[in-house]
Amino acid sequence: MQRDRLLVFVTCGCRNLAYGMSAVMMGLYLASLGLSTAVIGPIFTAALAGGALLTVAFSTIADRVGRRRVVRVSAGLMAAAAAGFALTNQPALLALAAAAGAANPSGKEVGPFGSIEQAILPQVVSDKQRTATFAAYNMVASFAGALGALALGLPELAGLHGTAGYRTLVWGYAGIGVLLLTLYLLMSERVEVAEPLAGKPRLGLGSSRGVVLKLAGLFAVDAFAGGFAVQSILAYWFALRWGVSAASIGSIFFGANVASALSFLAAAPLARRIGLLNTMVFTHLPSNILLLLVPFMPTAQLAAAMLILRFLLSQLDVPTRQSYTMAVVQPEERSAAAGITSVARNTAQAIAPAFTAATLAVPALGVPFLVSGSLKVVYDLVILATFRKLRPPEERGSSA
Repeated sequence: MQRDRLLVFVTCGCRNLAYGMSAVMMGLYLASLGLSTAVIGPIFTAALAGGALLTVAFSTIADRVGRRRVVRVSAGLMAAAAAGFALTNQPALLALAAAAGAANPSGKEVGPFGSIEQAILPQVVSDKQRTATFAAYNMVASFAGALGALALGLPELAGLHGTAGYRTLVWGYAGIGVLLLTLYLLMSERVEVAEPLAGKPRLGLGSSRGVVLKLAGLFAVDAFAGGFAVQSILAYWFALRWGVSAASIGSIFFGANVASALSFLAAAPLARRIGLLNTMVFTHLPSNILLLLVPFMPTAQLAAAMLILRFLLSQLDVPTRQSYTMAVVQPEERSAAAGITSVARNTAQAIAPAFTAATLAVPALGVPFLVSGSLKVVYDLVILATFRKLRPPEERGSSA
C-alpha cells in the first residue's frame, strides 16, 4: 500500500510537471508554426473539451473494468498523441492530437488521471490519513506545475530556439507519457475495487448517485464563479486598473501561488478539529469576502496584498473537498464520482471567461471580483445547508 501511495504521488508530480510546461509553451509553439490566433483558440478548446470527454468516458468505467487498465491506456494515449502533436503542423491534426491528450493549455488536471488517482488514495490510506494525503497530493501538483513552467527556458540553454526548442518540449511531454505508463505498470491490485458494481450502472454510479449529482451541481456553481476570477483575468485587471507592469504582475501571482500551495499544510489539522465540511466552508467564506474587498483597495499594493491574503485561504477547500467527496460515496463509485464532479467544475469554469469583456468594461468597478465573490458566498452557504448532516466515517459520532 505504501508503494502504491508513493507511485500515485510520483505520477501526480510527473504529470503536473508536463502540464505546467504545456500551459506556458502550447500557444507559443502553435504560433511558431505560423498559426493565427483564430486557429490556436479552437485547438485550445479541443484540448479542454477532449480532456472533459476522456474524463467522463474513462472515469465512469474505471471501477468496473480496472483502474490500472484505464490509467495505462490513458498514459499510452497521452504519449502517442503528443508524438503526433510534434510531427504535424496541420491545424485539424493538431486539434485531434490535443483532444486526445497531447497538450494542456490550463496547467491543471485534464483527463481521467486525477479522478482515478483521487479514487485510489482513500484505498491506500486510513480514513484519518485521507485528508492529509490529499493535501500533500495537491502540494505536489502545485510545485510540480511551477517547475514545469520553468522548463520553458531549457531549450534555449541547449541552443535551441523557436519551433525547434518548443518541439523539444513537446517530445518531453510525450516522454512523460511513456514514463507514466511505466509507473502505472508497477501498481499493485490493491488499487482496484474489491467488488465492482454489477451490471452497467448509469455514469458508473449506484447508491451514491444522488449525493454525487448534488455535489457536482454545487461544485459547478463554485467553479463558474471562479471562472470570473481566473488568474489571467485578474492579471489583466491589475494592468487595466492600475497600469501594473508584467514583471510586477508576475511577482504578485508568484506570491499568490506560493501562499496557495503552503496553505495546503493547514487543511488536515483544521479538518481534524472542525470537520471536513466546516473546513471547506469556513475557510472559503472569508476568502471570498477578501476577494470582494480587492477592488475597493485604494492602491495596487493593497489590492495585491488583499489578493495574496485571499489565496492563503481560498485553496484550503481543495483537498478537503476531494477528501469529503471520496469519503461520502461508496468505494466502488469513487472514480466515477471524482470524474463527474471534475468535469462539472471544468465545464462551468470554462463558460465564465466568455463574459470577460463585459466584466472588465469599467476596470475601476472590479466587476469580476464582485460577481465571483458573491456567487461563491452563495455556494458556501448552500453547500453547508445541504450537506451539514452527511459526515465522513471518521467524524461520525463526533461533535465536529
